[in-house]
Amino acid sequence: MSTAPVATPHVAPHPAGSPSPRRTGSAQAPDPSTVSPTVTDPALVRRAVKAAALGNAMEWFDFGVYSYIAVTLGKVFFPSGNPTAQLLSTFGAFAAAFLVRPLGGMVFGPLGDRVGRQKVLALTMIMMAAGTFAIGLIPSYAAIGVGAPVLLLAARLVQGFSTGGEYAGASTFIAEYAPDRRRGFLGSWLEFGTLAGYIGGAGLVTLMTALLSSDDLLSWGWRIPFLIAGPMGIIGLYLRMRLEETPAFAAELEKAESSRPKVPLREMVTGQWRALLLCVGLVLVFNVTDYMLLSYMPSYLTSELGYDATHGLVVVLGVMVLMMIVQPFAGALTDRVGRRPVIAAGCAGFLVLSVPALLLIRDGGLLAVAAGMGALGLLLVCFTAAMPSALPALFPTRVRYGSLSIGFNVSVSLFGGTTPLVVTALIGATGDMMMPAYYMMAAAVIGGFAVWRMAESAGRPLPGSAPSLEAGTHREKA
Repeated sequence: MSTAPVATPHVAPHPAGSPSPRRTGSAQAPDPSTVSPTVTDPALVRRAVKAAALGNAMEWFDFGVYSYIAVTLGKVFFPSGNPTAQLLSTFGAFAAAFLVRPLGGMVFGPLGDRVGRQKVLALTMIMMAAGTFAIGLIPSYAAIGVGAPVLLLAARLVQGFSTGGEYAGASTFIAEYAPDRRRGFLGSWLEFGTLAGYIGGAGLVTLMTALLSSDDLLSWGWRIPFLIAGPMGIIGLYLRMRLEETPAFAAELEKAESSRPKVPLREMVTGQWRALLLCVGLVLVFNVTDYMLLSYMPSYLTSELGYDATHGLVVVLGVMVLMMIVQPFAGALTDRVGRRPVIAAGCAGFLVLSVPALLLIRDGGLLAVAAGMGALGLLLVCFTAAMPSALPALFPTRVRYGSLSIGFNVSVSLFGGTTPLVVTALIGATGDMMMPAYYMMAAAVIGGFAVWRMAESAGRPLPGSAPSLEAGTHREKA
């Protein structure tokens, strides 16, 4: 689509105080003493970050809306006299999309390693927008009967399949464009997009809940957030089509004998099994806590604690704004102190503070709920700031998109996306309202072990890629 960024023959020195060679993964980063660094154009980097973050924002706008309006969707598509059964059915359709995410990852990931990151990210954008827009057009159960939940499930499966290639592709895209010393900061903007999408979804649902009557919300108001996905998708597609391919992938094409390097799926799995296990563990703690706080808690406040729906959404909205403010600073911190200390701090925090935070939330007072949710939100930033740069660094360039897609989506499907359904079922079976805290603590233990075994990647070239410098800095580094 375009030429690769300019490379300079100057040697990029190893960053001062950089960690010892990586302990995981089948490929090592190139020796900086023998490989010329890639010099990236800051304008291209900013454009890549914006396009990737916007796609992530659209994805999570949909997931956020679906979670925040879950009670209404249960009445529209799953009529029942039992509110818990309605909520379980709605979250069941929510979780179904995650069951096909690994399939999407196994299709889009290897495709991204073969034809390029940019083309696949444009394709996933089209599918995400179409699936979300379709939900807004589905007739209700009262209109067409059982066909309504069937169509809802079909749309969710399209969404799930497309998102199988979205996060891994977007994080790979940013990581491969970013200079080594700023990868954490630039990668953190991907999750900034996630939070922006959540805030857009939460804000819209809150506004509709406040302005519309229950009957209007139930009859037509719930469709508005999903129909917005159409124009959002067109804008996102336009931005992604204007992107250039990443320097790392362009270099892989130059090294390959043909313009379409083929990597067997088996190599992406068995050849990367250590890194894949670490990826699954890291993504588990990241997504269990993410979905617990941002997707499940609004429904927990309303259905389990009897909290006013509008006030509950306002609290969650405030927490996400707080997270957005902190996010870029936390990303820059990972460049300074490393990814491992920041992720480890998040795991330790969830292990120690999950129970006290949930007790505050259960208190029911506005200040207590805000304090509990705010504490969990700040802990979650430890993951949202570090993971977009830490996860791509687990894999070499040749298989990065494919291996990361597989590991990420397997973990999200088994543990992250099922969190609302599992926790709701556990509370129903045991009657223990502290189940969300126990679930987050268990995830923190697994994540802590993964952090212990992972190698530090801050300030280092990505495995299989040349050192990456920002234009204007390579001369002083030479």
